[in-house]
Amino acid sequence: MKKSLTLMLAGALSLGTILAACGGGGEEAPTTDPTEDTEQGEEQAAGEPQEGGTLNAAMFSAPAGQFNPIFYSDSYEANILDLTHEALISLDEELQWIPSLAKEWEFNDDFTELTYFLNEDVKWHDGEHFTADDVVFTYTAIADPDYTAAGGVRVDYVNQLVGYEEYVAGEADTLAGVEAVDEFTVKFTFKEPSITANQYTSFSIIPKHVFEDVAVKDMPEHAASRNAGNVVGTGPFKLTDILEGQQYILERNEDYWQGKPYLDRVVWKVVNQDVMLGQLQNEELHMVGLPGGVPAADAQDVEAMPNVTLVQDQDFGYQYMGFKLHHSAGEQSDWTDKSGWVPNEKLQDVNLRQAIAFAVNRQGFVDGLLYGSGTVLNAPFPEASWAFDPEAVNQYDFNPERAIEILDEAGYEDVNGDGFREDLNGNELTLNLDYPTGNQVRERTAPIIKENLEAVGLRVNMRSPREAAAHFELVEKNNTDWDLYLAGWGLSTGDPDPSGIHRSTAPYNYLRWDNAESDELLSKALQTPEAFDLEYRQQVYRDWANLYSQELPALPLYSANVNVAFNTKFHGWTVKPRNVNADSHLWWLEQ
Repeated sequence: MKKSLTLMLAGALSLGTILAACGGGGEEAPTTDPTEDTEQGEEQAAGEPQEGGTLNAAMFSAPAGQFNPIFYSDSYEANILDLTHEALISLDEELQWIPSLAKEWEFNDDFTELTYFLNEDVKWHDGEHFTADDVVFTYTAIADPDYTAAGGVRVDYVNQLVGYEEYVAGEADTLAGVEAVDEFTVKFTFKEPSITANQYTSFSIIPKHVFEDVAVKDMPEHAASRNAGNVVGTGPFKLTDILEGQQYILERNEDYWQGKPYLDRVVWKVVNQDVMLGQLQNEELHMVGLPGGVPAADAQDVEAMPNVTLVQDQDFGYQYMGFKLHHSAGEQSDWTDKSGWVPNEKLQDVNLRQAIAFAVNRQGFVDGLLYGSGTVLNAPFPEASWAFDPEAVNQYDFNPERAIEILDEAGYEDVNGDGFREDLNGNELTLNLDYPTGNQVRERTAPIIKENLEAVGLRVNMRSPREAAAHFELVEKNNTDWDLYLAGWGLSTGDPDPSGIHRSTAPYNYLRWDNAESDELLSKALQTPEAFDLEYRQQVYRDWANLYSQELPALPLYSANVNVAFNTKFHGWTVKPRNVNADSHLWWLEQ
C-alpha cells in the first residue's frame, strides 16, 4: 500500500500565517477526518486503540550516545530524544506552530517579545514538576561561555536574545532575554523584531533540577546525558536500557501529561539495510523511519508487501559534498573564532570548485542510485521548500568537457605526464575525500565521485569510510587534512533560513566558508519589518542562492524522496515533514 504526503507550503511564513498560528493563542489546527484518504500523512482510524505491546523500529546507524538535547549531534540520537524530550511548541503537518509544553503564546506589538503560557500539569520522568525555570535554565545553558567549547552548536537559539553578548562574555550573571515571569509563564525578549521567534524558541527543554549543579562544560559526559535510566525528560517514553550499537529500549511514562501511552515500550533496533526487507516482511520490524527510510531501490518491494504501508514524499534534507575551505590551527575550542582559521590553498580557486561541479554526474546518482526518486540541487533549498527557485542559480549539468575547459583555462596542467593535473604552482594536487557509513546510497556515490574527477585529471584520495559519529567528530574538529567530505543536511521545517550552516560564524559552518556578501544577505533575509513579507524573503534567498551557486562553498548533490514504512498492525502514526516520531503516546499495536 502506498500513500502520498502532500505538503501545504505556499505562504507558510507570510505574516498572516504567523499571526494565525501564534498570535491567536496557538489554537490547534483541525484534525483530518479519519474516514478520508490520509493526504497529510496521518494513518486512517483502525478501531479502538489497544494497550500494551512492544513496537520495533529500525535505524541504520547507532546513535553516538549523547541524549542531552542541547548537545546531541546526529539524527539517530534524535530518534531517542523525540520520545523522551519535548519543546514549548511543535509543527503540524502543514508547518503551522501548535502547542506542546506551552498551551498558548502571544507577541507584543513590535514582535520583540514572545510570551509563553505553560501547561501546569507536566512532570519530568522523575516526578518533579516542569516550570518556567526549566525553560530559562535550558536557554541560559546554551548561552553559557563554555557551551561551544563543550561541543554545543546551537547558539543560534540564543544569540538573538537581549543580553546574549554580555552573558557569553561573562559580564552578566543572567541571560536577560529569557525570563520566568511566574511559575508557568516565560518571556523571550529579542534584540530586534524577529521573523523566526517561534522557530528559535522551539528547542527541547532539559530539567534544571537534574543539571543545575553541573557545569555546562561537564554536561556532555554527565550520566543524565548518556546513561539509560538517568536521562530525564517530559516525553511519553523513558530511555531504560541500551545494548550499545544494537538496540535502545524506551519504556512508557505512566504519568505522561497527555495521557499514558498505549504501548509498553518502543525498541529502536540498529539494523543493516540489507536485512531490513526481510524483517519488515516477517514483522520483526513495525516501522522504518528517518533518517534514511526505505532505500529507493527497495521501495517497490516494500510497496508490494500486503502487511506494510509505504508513505513517500520529498525530504527537506539534501546530500552534499563539502569543500573544506579553511582548516583549524590545532585544537580550536571556539569554532566561530576565525583567527584560528587557516586557508586550504587547494580549494581557494572558485574555478576548481566549478569544474568539480561540472565533472560530477549528479543526475546519474538520482537516476541510477535513487531510481529516479530525487532531485539534483544547485543551491541548498530542496524543492519542498518555498525558498526553492531553480531559475535563480547557476546550472551545473554533468559536462566533463566543460570541466576540462575550465581547468585548462585556469592553468591546472598535467606537468609530469602522469595523467593528473598539478596545482597552479606546478605542485602535485591530490584531493582527499572522506565519507561516513550508514547511508548506502551516499556510500556508493563516493567511488563514482572519485572516478568522475579523475576522468578530468583531478587525483582523488578516497579514504576508508568511518562510522557516522567518528566522521562528524572530525568534521567538527576541522584540524585535519580533509578537502572533500560527504554529508547530509536538513533544513528546518519551521523556516528555511540557512544561517545555521552557512553564516560564517555559525558553529555548523563545517565548510569554514567566510563570505561577507553571504553573511549580509542572510541577515537581510531576517530583517524586519521587511521579512514579514514572504515575497521579500523569497527574493533575498534568490539572491543568496545565486551567490552560493557561483561561489560553490559546497556542491549540493541531490534531495532524495523519503520512503517510510509502517506495519499495518501499527496504528496512530503521523508523518510530518522530517518527523515520523510525533505523538508517540498515541501509537498502538493490534495484539
